[in-house]
Amino acid sequence: MSSPKVLFGFHAVGVRLKTAPASIIEIYADPSRKDARMRQFLERVGEAGVRLIEADGLRLAKLAGSHGHQGVAARVEALPQARSLDDLLDGLEGPPLLLVLDGVTDPHNLGACLRVADGAGAHAVIAPKDHAAGINATVAKVASGAAETVPYFMVTNLARTLGELKERNIWCIGTSDDAPRTLYQMDLKAPVALVLGAEGAGMRQLTRKTCDELASIPMRGAVESLNVSVASGVCLYEALRQRSGLPV
Repeated sequence: MSSPKVLFGFHAVGVRLKTAPASIIEIYADPSRKDARMRQFLERVGEAGVRLIEADGLRLAKLAGSHGHQGVAARVEALPQARSLDDLLDGLEGPPLLLVLDGVTDPHNLGACLRVADGAGAHAVIAPKDHAAGINATVAKVASGAAETVPYFMVTNLARTLGELKERNIWCIGTSDDAPRTLYQMDLKAPVALVLGAEGAGMRQLTRKTCDELASIPMRGAVESLNVSVASGVCLYEALRQRSGLPV
């Protein structure tokens, strides 16, 4: 069995409280915070019957490893997820929508990518085991609960994984500023994996070569590129728009 982990912040703890309260070992809350948001949160804790422990800001910061805990933290059991990417893909009924991140090492960026992946209905986020951020308490807080709901697979060889996705007829589309076609000229209704590189460096050359096609995000202002989490949102929500049959 996996060791308990710590979640912190209203969003991260609140999502676990909503979706899997039985997996919460205990919740810690700062008694000096008496605002409406804390009162509402404590009401939900009481309704769920979860053990509540008072803890000051210093203790919460030690638990969370961060001062951004907002006055709440929780020790929780790990939730069961698909054991492998193959298991997940085998169980899907509709066309897969995957987000692939190549070289995203900033936990804040990863958390934001997971959050937008959840919002757009992506089935999973994939990243290499090397040169990529893993799930930690900071990622979970920034993801606002999405680290609990979106499967995150770290693979040994990203190029090989993309090749395996292609064998499943999942079209791998990489984003690149110099691509001949834009994102809005792509068919994202079919099974697709959207591949984004780290801000600045972009995708590694092998990752780029392994993609089926490259697409650009049109830029009309002075800046040359978008933050990877913003770019992920643009790409995933365009896929959602197309799959929902909404007009341009």
